Amino acid sequence: MNTSTSTQIHLVNRPVGWPTPEDFGTVEVDLADLAPGEVRVANEFVSVDPYMRGRMIDTRSYVPPFALGETMTGGAVGRVVASASDDLPVGTLVLHQLGWRDVAQAPAAEFTAVPEPPAGTLTSVYLGVLGLTGMTAYVGLAAIAGLKDGDIVFISGAAGAVGSVAGQIARLLGAASVIGSAGGPAKVDLLTSRYGFDAALDYKAAPVRKQLRELATDGIDVYFDNVGGDHLEAALDVFNNGGRAALCGAISSYNETQAQPGPRNMSNIITRGLTLRGFTLPSYMGLAREFNEKMAAWLADGTIVHDETVVDGIDHAVDAFLGMMRGENVGKMLVRI
Repeated sequence: MNTSTSTQIHLVNRPVGWPTPEDFGTVEVDLADLAPGEVRVANEFVSVDPYMRGRMIDTRSYVPPFALGETMTGGAVGRVVASASDDLPVGTLVLHQLGWRDVAQAPAAEFTAVPEPPAGTLTSVYLGVLGLTGMTAYVGLAAIAGLKDGDIVFISGAAGAVGSVAGQIARLLGAASVIGSAGGPAKVDLLTSRYGFDAALDYKAAPVRKQLRELATDGIDVYFDNVGGDHLEAALDVFNNGGRAALCGAISSYNETQAQPGPRNMSNIITRGLTLRGFTLPSYMGLAREFNEKMAAWLADGTIVHDETVVDGIDHAVDAFLGMMRGENVGKMLVRI
Protein backbone atom coordinates (compact mmCIF):
# COMPACT_ATOMS: atom_id res chain seq x y z
CA MET A 1 0.00 0.00 0.00
CA ASN A 2 1.35 3.41 -0.99
CA THR A 3 1.04 5.56 2.12
CA SER A 4 2.40 8.75 0.61
CA THR A 5 -0.98 9.46 -0.96
CA SER A 6 -4.42 9.30 0.62
CA THR A 7 -7.71 8.47 -1.07
CA GLN A 8 -10.40 10.55 0.60
CA ILE A 9 -14.17 10.95 0.30
CA HIS A 10 -15.71 14.43 0.11
CA LEU A 11 -19.27 15.60 0.53
CA VAL A 12 -20.01 17.67 -2.59
CA ASN A 13 -23.78 18.21 -2.23
CA ARG A 14 -26.10 18.37 0.75
CA PRO A 15 -28.55 15.53 0.11
CA VAL A 16 -32.27 16.22 -0.07
CA GLY A 17 -34.08 13.03 0.85
CA TRP A 18 -32.08 9.87 0.29
CA PRO A 19 -28.38 10.50 -0.42
CA THR A 20 -27.08 9.37 -3.82
CA PRO A 21 -23.57 8.57 -5.03
CA GLU A 22 -23.57 11.94 -6.83
CA ASP A 23 -23.55 13.69 -3.44
CA PHE A 24 -20.00 12.45 -2.83
CA GLY A 25 -16.63 12.78 -4.54
CA THR A 26 -13.31 10.95 -4.34
CA VAL A 27 -9.96 12.76 -4.31
CA GLU A 28 -6.32 11.71 -4.18
CA VAL A 29 -4.22 13.75 -1.76
CA ASP A 30 -0.41 13.81 -1.76
CA LEU A 31 0.69 13.82 1.86
CA ALA A 32 3.39 16.21 3.01
CA ASP A 33 6.46 15.08 4.93
CA LEU A 34 5.72 14.59 8.61
CA ALA A 35 6.03 17.67 10.77
CA PRO A 36 7.42 17.24 14.30
CA GLY A 37 4.83 15.49 16.46
CA GLU A 38 2.82 14.13 13.52
CA VAL A 39 2.10 10.53 12.60
CA ARG A 40 0.84 8.81 9.47
CA VAL A 41 -1.69 6.01 9.90
CA ALA A 42 -2.78 3.35 7.43
CA ASN A 43 -6.41 2.76 8.27
CA GLU A 44 -7.54 -0.85 8.55
CA PHE A 45 -11.26 -0.28 9.07
CA VAL A 46 -13.48 2.78 8.67
CA SER A 47 -16.90 3.12 10.29
CA VAL A 48 -20.09 4.33 8.59
CA ASP A 49 -22.92 5.22 10.97
CA PRO A 50 -26.49 6.58 10.88
CA TYR A 51 -25.55 9.80 12.69
CA MET A 52 -23.44 10.78 9.69
CA ARG A 53 -26.62 11.42 7.71
CA GLY A 54 -27.42 14.28 10.09
CA ARG A 55 -23.98 15.79 9.51
CA MET A 56 -24.72 16.04 5.80
CA ILE A 57 -27.22 18.85 6.36
CA ASP A 58 -26.33 22.28 7.68
CA THR A 59 -28.27 22.38 10.92
CA ARG A 60 -27.68 22.59 14.65
CA SER A 61 -26.73 19.28 16.24
CA TYR A 62 -24.36 17.86 18.81
CA VAL A 63 -21.58 17.65 16.18
CA PRO A 64 -20.80 20.17 13.42
CA PRO A 65 -22.04 19.43 9.89
CA PHE A 66 -19.66 18.14 7.25
CA ALA A 67 -18.23 20.97 5.15
CA LEU A 68 -18.86 20.82 1.43
CA GLY A 69 -15.77 20.05 -0.63
CA GLU A 70 -13.82 18.72 2.35
CA THR A 71 -13.01 15.22 3.54
CA MET A 72 -15.65 13.76 5.84
CA THR A 73 -14.65 12.38 9.23
CA GLY A 74 -15.69 9.46 11.40
CA GLY A 75 -14.40 6.56 13.40
CA ALA A 76 -11.46 4.54 12.09
CA VAL A 77 -8.81 2.17 13.38
CA GLY A 78 -5.38 1.72 11.87
CA ARG A 79 -1.64 1.41 12.42
CA VAL A 80 1.09 4.00 12.52
CA VAL A 81 3.29 3.57 9.44
CA ALA A 82 5.44 6.68 9.90
CA SER A 83 6.03 8.70 13.02
CA ALA A 84 7.62 11.92 14.18
CA SER A 85 6.25 11.42 17.68
CA ASP A 86 7.82 9.51 20.55
CA ASP A 87 4.32 8.80 21.90
CA LEU A 88 3.17 6.75 18.90
CA PRO A 89 5.97 4.72 17.32
CA VAL A 90 5.58 2.85 14.05
CA GLY A 91 3.37 -0.22 14.47
CA THR A 92 1.11 1.27 17.16
CA LEU A 93 -2.58 0.41 16.75
CA VAL A 94 -4.66 3.58 17.06
CA LEU A 95 -8.28 4.67 17.17
CA HIS A 96 -9.26 8.05 15.74
CA GLN A 97 -11.88 10.16 13.95
CA LEU A 98 -10.12 10.60 10.59
CA GLY A 99 -12.20 8.09 8.68
CA TRP A 100 -13.49 8.31 5.10
CA ARG A 101 -9.88 7.97 3.88
CA ASP A 102 -7.37 5.14 3.59
CA VAL A 103 -4.38 7.01 5.04
CA ALA A 104 -4.62 9.64 7.77
CA GLN A 105 -1.93 12.12 8.80
CA ALA A 106 -2.23 14.49 11.76
CA PRO A 107 -0.67 15.42 15.11
CA ALA A 108 -0.28 12.46 17.43
CA ALA A 109 -2.78 13.99 19.86
CA GLU A 110 -5.58 13.17 17.40
CA PHE A 111 -4.94 9.44 17.76
CA THR A 112 -5.47 7.13 20.74
CA ALA A 113 -3.32 4.04 21.15
CA VAL A 114 -5.30 0.87 21.87
CA PRO A 115 -4.09 -2.65 22.76
CA GLU A 116 -4.21 -5.48 20.29
CA PRO A 117 -7.81 -6.74 20.05
CA PRO A 118 -9.01 -9.72 22.09
CA ALA A 119 -8.16 -13.16 20.71
CA GLY A 120 -10.42 -14.19 17.87
CA THR A 121 -11.44 -10.64 16.94
CA LEU A 122 -10.24 -8.13 14.37
CA THR A 123 -9.13 -4.58 15.02
CA SER A 124 -12.59 -3.53 13.81
CA VAL A 125 -13.92 -4.53 17.24
CA TYR A 126 -12.85 -1.07 18.46
CA LEU A 127 -15.36 0.51 16.08
CA GLY A 128 -18.19 -1.79 17.12
CA VAL A 129 -18.97 -3.83 20.17
CA LEU A 130 -15.84 -2.71 22.07
CA GLY A 131 -16.10 0.87 20.86
CA LEU A 132 -18.61 3.71 20.78
CA THR A 133 -21.28 1.44 19.30
CA GLY A 134 -21.24 -0.96 22.23
CA MET A 135 -20.88 1.84 24.72
CA THR A 136 -23.96 3.56 23.27
CA ALA A 137 -25.99 0.44 23.97
CA TYR A 138 -24.63 0.20 27.51
CA VAL A 139 -25.13 3.86 28.38
CA GLY A 140 -28.66 3.90 26.99
CA LEU A 141 -29.76 0.98 29.11
CA ALA A 142 -27.75 1.50 32.29
CA ALA A 143 -27.53 5.28 32.63
CA ILE A 144 -30.45 6.66 30.62
CA ALA A 145 -33.20 4.06 31.06
CA GLY A 146 -31.97 2.86 34.45
CA LEU A 147 -32.73 -0.77 33.62
CA LYS A 148 -33.66 -2.83 36.70
CA ASP A 149 -33.96 -6.53 37.45
CA GLY A 150 -37.18 -7.89 36.04
CA ASP A 151 -37.77 -5.18 33.44
CA ILE A 152 -39.37 -6.04 30.12
CA VAL A 153 -37.38 -4.36 27.35
CA PHE A 154 -38.21 -3.45 23.74
CA ILE A 155 -35.41 -2.53 21.32
CA SER A 156 -36.02 -1.15 17.82
CA GLY A 157 -33.53 -1.63 15.01
CA ALA A 158 -32.39 -4.66 16.94
CA ALA A 159 -30.34 -6.31 14.20
CA GLY A 160 -28.17 -3.25 13.72
CA ALA A 161 -24.87 -2.31 15.31
CA VAL A 162 -26.28 -0.80 18.52
CA GLY A 163 -29.49 -2.79 18.78
CA SER A 164 -27.92 -6.24 18.51
CA VAL A 165 -25.58 -5.42 21.39
CA ALA A 166 -28.28 -3.64 23.42
CA GLY A 167 -30.46 -6.74 23.46
CA GLN A 168 -27.67 -8.84 24.94
CA ILE A 169 -26.64 -6.19 27.46
CA ALA A 170 -30.26 -5.81 28.59
CA ARG A 171 -30.35 -9.45 29.63
CA LEU A 172 -26.99 -9.17 31.40
CA LEU A 173 -28.28 -6.15 33.36
CA GLY A 174 -31.25 -8.14 34.63
CA ALA A 175 -34.05 -7.82 32.08
CA ALA A 176 -36.72 -10.49 32.46
CA SER A 177 -37.64 -10.40 28.78
CA VAL A 178 -36.27 -8.68 25.67
CA ILE A 179 -38.28 -8.00 22.51
CA GLY A 180 -36.72 -6.67 19.31
CA SER A 181 -37.75 -5.37 15.91
CA ALA A 182 -35.96 -5.96 12.63
CA GLY A 183 -36.69 -5.91 8.90
CA GLY A 184 -37.29 -9.27 7.25
CA PRO A 185 -37.63 -12.90 8.42
CA ALA A 186 -33.88 -13.62 8.35
CA LYS A 187 -33.06 -10.77 10.72
CA VAL A 188 -35.98 -11.61 12.98
CA ASP A 189 -34.72 -15.18 13.25
CA LEU A 190 -31.24 -13.89 14.04
CA LEU A 191 -32.53 -11.91 17.02
CA THR A 192 -33.91 -14.98 18.75
CA SER A 193 -31.45 -17.63 17.53
CA ARG A 194 -28.16 -15.72 17.95
CA TYR A 195 -28.66 -12.61 20.08
CA GLY A 196 -30.89 -14.13 22.74
CA PHE A 197 -34.04 -12.04 22.29
CA ASP A 198 -37.15 -13.69 23.70
CA ALA A 199 -39.35 -12.47 20.85
CA ALA A 200 -39.02 -10.39 17.70
CA LEU A 201 -41.23 -8.70 15.15
CA ASP A 202 -40.76 -7.95 11.45
CA TYR A 203 -41.64 -4.29 10.96
CA LYS A 204 -42.05 -4.93 7.23
CA ALA A 205 -44.71 -7.60 7.71
CA ALA A 206 -47.46 -5.73 9.60
CA PRO A 207 -48.00 -2.56 11.65
CA VAL A 208 -45.49 -2.39 14.48
CA ARG A 209 -48.10 -1.23 16.98
CA LYS A 210 -50.28 -4.29 16.32
CA GLN A 211 -47.36 -6.74 16.46
CA LEU A 212 -45.84 -5.31 19.64
CA ARG A 213 -49.18 -5.41 21.43
CA GLU A 214 -49.41 -9.12 20.60
CA LEU A 215 -45.86 -9.84 21.82
CA ALA A 216 -45.75 -7.61 24.91
CA THR A 217 -48.76 -9.06 26.70
CA ASP A 218 -47.34 -7.86 30.05
CA GLY A 219 -46.37 -4.46 28.66
CA ILE A 220 -42.84 -3.05 28.57
CA ASP A 221 -40.82 -1.15 31.15
CA VAL A 222 -37.89 0.03 29.01
CA TYR A 223 -37.68 1.08 25.37
CA PHE A 224 -34.36 1.59 23.56
CA ASP A 225 -35.21 3.61 20.47
CA ASN A 226 -33.06 3.58 17.33
CA VAL A 227 -35.91 4.18 14.90
CA GLY A 228 -38.56 6.64 16.13
CA GLY A 229 -41.80 7.04 14.18
CA ASP A 230 -44.15 4.07 14.31
CA HIS A 231 -41.84 2.20 16.69
CA LEU A 232 -42.02 4.97 19.27
CA GLU A 233 -45.79 5.07 18.93
CA ALA A 234 -45.93 1.30 19.44
CA ALA A 235 -43.80 1.54 22.57
CA LEU A 236 -45.98 4.29 24.03
CA ASP A 237 -48.99 2.03 23.43
CA VAL A 238 -47.71 -0.83 25.61
CA PHE A 239 -45.62 0.98 28.25
CA ASN A 240 -46.33 0.04 31.84
CA ASN A 241 -46.70 2.80 34.41
CA GLY A 242 -43.35 4.42 35.17
CA GLY A 243 -41.75 3.18 31.95
CA ARG A 244 -38.51 4.71 30.66
CA ALA A 245 -37.31 5.25 27.10
CA ALA A 246 -33.72 5.88 26.00
CA LEU A 247 -33.96 7.76 22.71
CA CYS A 248 -30.80 7.02 20.74
CA GLY A 249 -31.81 7.54 17.12
CA ALA A 250 -34.71 8.08 14.73
CA ILE A 251 -33.46 6.58 11.48
CA SER A 252 -36.98 6.26 10.08
CA SER A 253 -37.06 10.04 9.52
CA TYR A 254 -33.47 10.83 8.53
CA ASN A 255 -34.19 10.92 4.80
CA GLU A 256 -37.70 12.40 4.88
CA THR A 257 -38.19 15.65 3.00
CA GLN A 258 -41.38 16.65 4.82
CA ALA A 259 -42.17 16.86 8.52
CA GLN A 260 -43.49 13.58 9.84
CA PRO A 261 -46.40 13.38 12.29
CA GLY A 262 -45.51 12.51 15.85
CA PRO A 263 -46.97 9.56 17.77
CA ARG A 264 -50.72 9.77 18.15
CA ASN A 265 -50.63 8.58 21.76
CA MET A 266 -48.35 11.10 23.45
CA SER A 267 -50.90 11.52 26.23
CA ASN A 268 -49.71 8.15 27.57
CA ILE A 269 -46.52 9.90 28.70
CA ILE A 270 -48.66 11.84 31.15
CA THR A 271 -51.20 9.25 32.23
CA ARG A 272 -48.62 6.49 32.77
CA GLY A 273 -45.87 8.67 34.23
CA LEU A 274 -43.37 7.83 31.53
CA THR A 275 -39.85 9.22 31.10
CA LEU A 276 -38.49 9.72 27.58
CA ARG A 277 -34.88 10.87 27.53
CA GLY A 278 -32.70 11.53 24.53
CA PHE A 279 -28.93 11.17 24.73
CA THR A 280 -25.69 11.40 22.79
CA LEU A 281 -22.57 9.61 23.89
CA PRO A 282 -20.10 12.51 24.36
CA SER A 283 -21.87 13.51 27.57
CA TYR A 284 -21.29 10.09 29.12
CA MET A 285 -17.63 9.34 28.42
CA GLY A 286 -17.10 9.13 32.18
CA LEU A 287 -18.60 5.64 31.93
CA ALA A 288 -15.97 4.47 29.42
CA ARG A 289 -13.80 2.59 31.90
CA GLU A 290 -16.79 0.84 33.46
CA PHE A 291 -18.06 -0.16 30.04
CA ASN A 292 -14.65 -1.29 28.74
CA GLU A 293 -14.05 -3.55 31.72
CA LYS A 294 -17.45 -5.20 31.47
CA MET A 295 -17.50 -5.57 27.70
CA ALA A 296 -13.96 -6.95 27.54
CA ALA A 297 -14.97 -9.65 30.03
CA TRP A 298 -18.21 -10.44 28.19
CA LEU A 299 -16.36 -10.79 24.89
CA ALA A 300 -13.59 -12.89 26.41
CA ASP A 301 -15.96 -15.50 27.82
CA GLY A 302 -18.33 -15.49 24.86
CA THR A 303 -21.24 -14.02 26.80
CA ILE A 304 -21.77 -11.44 24.06
CA VAL A 305 -21.59 -12.20 20.35
CA HIS A 306 -21.33 -9.63 17.60
CA ASP A 307 -21.56 -9.47 13.83
CA GLU A 308 -20.08 -7.21 11.18
CA THR A 309 -21.03 -6.46 7.60
CA VAL A 310 -17.84 -5.58 5.74
CA VAL A 311 -17.46 -3.76 2.42
CA ASP A 312 -13.96 -3.77 0.94
CA GLY A 313 -12.15 -0.66 -0.29
CA ILE A 314 -12.30 3.03 0.53
CA ASP A 315 -13.69 3.54 -2.99
CA HIS A 316 -16.79 1.64 -1.82
CA ALA A 317 -17.28 3.62 1.40
CA VAL A 318 -20.29 5.44 -0.05
CA ASP A 319 -21.82 2.10 -1.08
CA ALA A 320 -21.38 0.89 2.49
CA PHE A 321 -23.00 4.02 3.92
CA LEU A 322 -25.99 3.87 1.57
CA GLY A 323 -26.40 0.14 2.23
CA MET A 324 -26.39 0.77 5.97
CA MET A 325 -29.07 3.44 5.58
CA ARG A 326 -31.19 0.93 3.63
CA GLY A 327 -30.80 -1.65 6.40
CA GLU A 328 -28.62 -4.05 4.41
CA ASN A 329 -26.27 -4.69 7.32
CA VAL A 330 -26.36 -7.18 10.15
CA GLY A 331 -24.50 -5.76 13.14
CA LYS A 332 -21.86 -3.13 12.47
CA MET A 333 -21.33 -1.84 8.92
CA LEU A 334 -17.63 -1.33 8.16
CA VAL A 335 -15.30 -0.49 5.31
CA ARG A 336 -12.17 -2.61 5.20
CA ILE A 337 -9.15 -0.86 3.67
